[in-house]
Amino acid sequence: PLLQACTRLLALREGESLHAEAAKNGLVALVFVKNSLVHHYGACGLFESAHRVFDEIPVLERNLVSWNSVMNGFAANGRPNEVLTIFRETLEVDLMPDGFTMVSVLNACAEIGALALGRRVHVFASKVGLVGNRHVGNALIDLYAKCGGVEDARKVFEEMGVGRTVVSWTSLIVGLAGNGFGKDALELFGLMEGMKLIPTDITMVGVLYACSHCGWVDDGFRYFNEMKDKYGIAPKIEHLGCMVDLLGRAGRVEEAHDYINTMPLEPNAVVWRTLLGACAMHKKLELGEAAWARLVELDPGHSGDYVLLSNLYAAVGRWADVQILRKTMVTHGVRKNPGHSLVEIRNSVFEFVMGDRSHPESDQIYLMLAEIAERLRRQGYVPRTSNVLADIEEEEKEAALNYHSERLAIAFALLKCLPGTPIRIVKNLRVCGDCHLVIKLISKVYDREIIVRDRSRFHHFKGGECSCKDYW
Repeated sequence: PLLQACTRLLALREGESLHAEAAKNGLVALVFVKNSLVHHYGACGLFESAHRVFDEIPVLERNLVSWNSVMNGFAANGRPNEVLTIFRETLEVDLMPDGFTMVSVLNACAEIGALALGRRVHVFASKVGLVGNRHVGNALIDLYAKCGGVEDARKVFEEMGVGRTVVSWTSLIVGLAGNGFGKDALELFGLMEGMKLIPTDITMVGVLYACSHCGWVDDGFRYFNEMKDKYGIAPKIEHLGCMVDLLGRAGRVEEAHDYINTMPLEPNAVVWRTLLGACAMHKKLELGEAAWARLVELDPGHSGDYVLLSNLYAAVGRWADVQILRKTMVTHGVRKNPGHSLVEIRNSVFEFVMGDRSHPESDQIYLMLAEIAERLRRQGYVPRTSNVLADIEEEEKEAALNYHSERLAIAFALLKCLPGTPIRIVKNLRVCGDCHLVIKLISKVYDREIIVRDRSRFHHFKGGECSCKDYW
């Protein structure tokens, strides 16, 4: 009980003192004391210490709580691969998992976007009779939504029936919003309200996110006011950030700036970064530089901020400032994350970067790229070279666009996947406008569903259309 109290309070030092006391009097040898220590260290962020204590438990003495505690410690600290490794070890010792085990494993699959593995875990959960567990059901909704499997998420939600909780509704609302199905998310929220269920602050983040990514400014403010007046939910920085994003995406950048200056909470770096992104999108130089000045104070050295300001300078033709900014990054040791795209094909994940020639089948990939380019030209495609934010010749810009990492990944997938198989791409940066147009055309010309998860959202391309309705 003392260790559990320390864990609830995240009182690390007191927990360490109890660990020392237990070691002195021999109580640390008891498996339930060690389990409590594993849980304590994991909850306090010391997942390596948690794993070390777990390793001290003799294999034959480890019970399900031991395994769940160490997995939860890794899961809570953003170590999904370790969660999956531990789960494999539980299967080797012939241990029957419970709902807590499945939630940790499914959350790990969701975090790394491992849809195929998540499906196998779903099948396993069905075999051991855990699909009826509401926590497992919620984790499955979250898994499929975060991997772009919206229809699978809906199916799990429907199958839960009376077992659905507010968490279930929230998971699907947030999932639909993040996948670009804002209208569906808001319709589901309306059904939830009709059921007299009380939304949480996370539910409202999903609702506001849906409005932001669909351009529904008036609706967004209406839901924001209802959140306070109807449900008594005090706005958090996440909600306020959604409102800044809502205004910024709609091109109302000055209003977004005024909103930040009058918001009831102190704006953090994420809020100012949202404004800087909107300035880069809508070429608002003066406000962008003001946002940059605040970011230098709040979060100096963040590579993404340098990239956004550089893009803003490039968009307005200030190439000298772009060069100065790049030199400043080198001087300050700021490294830009290189753009890359991942594609999962037959249980293997392949990574591509712009202009990548490292793949053993590069020749075939580039031939496929040339074929794609020719077929798209026949459809009337003209490269949007304005999306290349570099001071180079027009022909070089066209070549640069054609070799973006997501295009290489899609070309490879077209070569390797069976006809009609959906193509799933994960990109660490935002998809540019030209690639967005190209992928829409590819989905039509090659009759393929292409699902792209970029830095902030999902794009579902099918039949020449995208779920985002071209609203950025």
